[in-house]
Amino acid sequence: MRTFLLALAFVLSSVAAQAQSPNCKAQAADKKLAGAAMTSFMKKCESDAKKSCDADAKAKKLAGAAKNSHMKKCVDDAVGT
Repeated sequence: MRTFLLALAFVLSSVAAQAQSPNCKAQAADKKLAGAAMTSFMKKCESDAKKSCDADAKAKKLAGAAKNSHMKKCVDDAVGT
């Protein structure tokens, strides 16, 4: 039970931190990235967003269409479509 609560607190804090930070496109623009550097940054940022969103979906016990919808919205918000 203690491990579960710690894991849940970690997931919630990472989601809150992600919600407060600007999306990947805004960060890339702030850093003035272009070309290969921007491509690499965006791939890593999207990968990190997918991991975070997947952990959030697991914490919320989502499955099927609800999980797919959550993942799409969460990743799109993090990346900045």
